Amino acid sequence: MLSAVVGGAIVVTAENFIPIRAHRAMSVEQVAAKVLPSVVMLQMTVVHQDTTRGFDVRSEQGSGIIVNSDGLILTNNHVLTNPEVVGAAGQRENLVTLNDGRKAQFTVVGSDPILDIAVVRIHGVSGLTPISFGSSANLDVGQQVVAIGSPQGFQSTVSEGIISALHRPIFEEGSLYQAIQIDAATSHGNSGGALVNLSGELIGVNSSGNEGAYGLSFAIPVDQARRVADELIATGHATHGFLGLRATSNSDITNISNADGAKITAVNSNGAAAGARLAAGFVVTKLDDQPIANAGALAAAVHSKAPGAGITLTVLDPSGSTKTVQITLRTDQGSQLPSPESLEIAA
Repeated sequence: MLSAVVGGAIVVTAENFIPIRAHRAMSVEQVAAKVLPSVVMLQMTVVHQDTTRGFDVRSEQGSGIIVNSDGLILTNNHVLTNPEVVGAAGQRENLVTLNDGRKAQFTVVGSDPILDIAVVRIHGVSGLTPISFGSSANLDVGQQVVAIGSPQGFQSTVSEGIISALHRPIFEEGSLYQAIQIDAATSHGNSGGALVNLSGELIGVNSSGNEGAYGLSFAIPVDQARRVADELIATGHATHGFLGLRATSNSDITNISNADGAKITAVNSNGAAAGARLAAGFVVTKLDDQPIANAGALAAAVHSKAPGAGITLTVLDPSGSTKTVQITLRTDQGSQLPSPESLEIAA
């Protein structure tokens, strides 16, 4: 499949888009040979000379994905925002190492903490190999995938696995998004690397793993990542869908027994939810065809969509009656994500 760049944005045209299932699968060796040239290692280093302790070196590293021949690279926001590095004083170097060993400086184009996506640009390098884009719209649990990145600084590491689950709500380090859960081995340094199908096409951006749990890792779906990356390239900022409500998980509801969902606790009078006549006390149980287990799942599903997207919510009113409502999401009105310990979440 071919991708094109229009005005700096990442574009997949209809005539070049072929559904994932129509592709002939390659071996993992073939996938690695195709994708490795498109995955890089990012390193951020700050060196401070202390008169009493000598040199103090602080660094962070992660992975990135080449998205066009002009040097734009897709990665995770958290790779670029380690406070020990960002806040340190001293001589700073932001370096990309390509798969062939070449090195180049990079600058940040834009970043989005909510979806944990960032775009950087490398300078003075030619002959880049952009990734081929797939889609995350038709993924299946059990589908084979390959993860490529730089775990613990070991560049160009390849691991294979399967998709373990879809639509997992991830809430960490100020980010909230729906993720692809995989069992491919990843660790610190894989963040920002490529998750690809057996056609060597990008289907996700590796974002997090559980260091204490083997076979439990997550990736941001490429369709979400590409939308946000396009906005970052065009404007330096990203937007997210917004219902205009606050919600908590439904465990404290007494008049609707054994009901999962997100209980609405407050509604913005000027927001999309109010326009659909939703109010405090309603419980959201489904967004489109996706069950909503709790408030975090609702917020992750909503923030993963673009402003202007139309959705269908299935809700229970305070009496326990079920109804569906059609809502057009609006722009996130600058709401701040709460800490994971908060009982309420904005959506």
